[in-house]
Amino acid sequence: MPKRKQDPDSGVAALRDTAKANLKFQDLSDDLRRDILAGTWAVGTKLPTEQQLAAETGLSLTTVRRAFEDLVGKGLVVRRQGAGSFVAAPQRAQKRSRFVIGVLLPDTQLYYPRVLQGIEEHLSARGASLQLSTYHYDFTRENAGIQFLLDAGVDGLILVPTLTGLADPQQRVAELMALPVPVVLLERSLDDLGPGDRTEHVCSDHQGGAYDAVMHLHRLGHRKIGLLTRANEAARSSNPTQAAVIAGYTAAIAALGLETNARMAFSATKPEWEADQAEHMFGLLAGSGATAALVFGDREAALLEGAASRHGVRVPEDLALVSYDDEMADLARIPLTAVSPAKHRLGVMAADVLLRRLTEGDACPLYQIRLRPRIVVRDSCGAKRCEARSAAFGDQMARRSGPTTRL
Repeated sequence: MPKRKQDPDSGVAALRDTAKANLKFQDLSDDLRRDILAGTWAVGTKLPTEQQLAAETGLSLTTVRRAFEDLVGKGLVVRRQGAGSFVAAPQRAQKRSRFVIGVLLPDTQLYYPRVLQGIEEHLSARGASLQLSTYHYDFTRENAGIQFLLDAGVDGLILVPTLTGLADPQQRVAELMALPVPVVLLERSLDDLGPGDRTEHVCSDHQGGAYDAVMHLHRLGHRKIGLLTRANEAARSSNPTQAAVIAGYTAAIAALGLETNARMAFSATKPEWEADQAEHMFGLLAGSGATAALVFGDREAALLEGAASRHGVRVPEDLALVSYDDEMADLARIPLTAVSPAKHRLGVMAADVLLRRLTEGDACPLYQIRLRPRIVVRDSCGAKRCEARSAAFGDQMARRSGPTTRL
């Protein structure tokens, strides 16, 4: 039997007819949905039958049935066997099992990549996701970044806000705590308030880290220990970490009863460190008579190493150095002993605190956590050489004493 030749336009016509039918059922569904939401039909009201609507609208019974099925699928209509179709009660919004956490960072370079990694890993392991915003240390962009996260529908916020250089940092924190979602501060807190600080925060104990660095150098025999720091460019103001490092250094010097005066502590902005390759800072340190120094941060300590070398000063034989940050300390020409904040752990704990707050609510205790950095010993402080000399001396004494005679 020969095949009937198909009209090439028949397929197009069929598609066009199907599209029209789809539009008709969708239009009817939208009209009914608007009437339901507007209250034309109250909850529990019985709707016209499919046959009635078909007669009123002039649509086919199939089109009307599809419109009803669409409304049932959207939870707006419920069908009762033998009784008809009724307006359904509003469904309660189901609580999301997957939290979305907003994170605001000053930047994603140097200090914060490991922090962010810790946050991401912990959230992912617990079925939560992350929304990130940065403000590049520009206070005018900070609120916009927070609003962006709130508009994205986040359930909670981990914030690294600007608190230094403000006329009223306490008021700023009050504003952040009043946001419509739970907030955990990261590497920021109101230290001056003491027990009056009601913020939830996870911070590094930078004072403790600097204190331990001075004590470490003192144990190596140094009695004149200098401090070199990097200030913010704006009015040479300090950043939160610099202020804490200075406080920790000062406390350690006082506790040890060592020489403490302005001639032992120096600060310069980042451009100043770059401009003269740390020559001026090295000159100040050398003029103070210091035999060791704590340097904030790694890059500045590496520049100081270079300046010392150009002046014939050996590290660590003539000048012992400990850097603060441990971002690139191991890459210096003479690998730097460094105070190393627990950045990854900070991120993990901040994420954990916020998830606990979201799941437990007011039953959750207020978390205020401080992690004391550790000291990673490398070559620049001389501790390894001291250990090597001590070990060699022990071996020498053992050889001199000869074998032990058993009785």
